[in-house]
Amino acid sequence: MFALAVGLAGCATPRLPRAPGETAWAGRLALRVDGAPPQAFSALFDLRGSADTGELQLTSALGQTLATVRWSAQGAELQRGNHTTRRDSLDALTTELSGAPLPVLAMFDWLAGRDAPAGGWRVDLSQHASGRLVARREQPQPSAELRLVFEQP
Repeated sequence: MFALAVGLAGCATPRLPRAPGETAWAGRLALRVDGAPPQAFSALFDLRGSADTGELQLTSALGQTLATVRWSAQGAELQRGNHTTRRDSLDALTTELSGAPLPVLAMFDWLAGRDAPAGGWRVDLSQHASGRLVARREQPQPSAELRLVFEQP
């Protein structure tokens, strides 16, 4: 089960890109999936790379790494401590973990202020200039909500 109940800390600052074409964002996120059973978690996030190859690291408010997700054309993997889970795609991995495919790849566009389609997710960018966005998924079930707080790079 991928239920992470972590308190949120203050906003983190985005990191500078490490390589050409790579983007880096940091902040905090909260996710709620209305599945059976419902799941919710929140964490600090560090998102790097691109939709093709990247990494999403989730940490606690105290700086402890909770999980790291990496993806490429070869598939996706989740590392939690010494345990690694591999799947053919990022959608397959996030669906297994949370009950719904999460819009990790669309987050690159959303964080840059661009609306991008993401498998039933609708993003509200009206608070983007304030470093906030909310994305909701109604269909297909289960419904879900993702909230991000971030600083502009």
